[in-house]
Amino acid sequence: MSAPNPIQMQKFLAGVDYPCTRDELVEHAQSQGAPDDVLGHLRQLPDREYDGPNAVSAEFSRT
Repeated sequence: MSAPNPIQMQKFLAGVDYPCTRDELVEHAQSQGAPDDVLGHLRQLPDREYDGPNAVSAEFSRT
């Protein structure tokens, strides 16, 4: 699966309350209408707590 653009991914995470878990990120993105490629990539992130968008972006670029 090719990675979606990180800017596109952050668009679907706008308004999420940090800190949050991977599952909460997926739920929020899904509620914002994120496409399957973004949701699939978020599901591949390590299962941990993220303290902000920079932490998500850092992991997102590694997967």
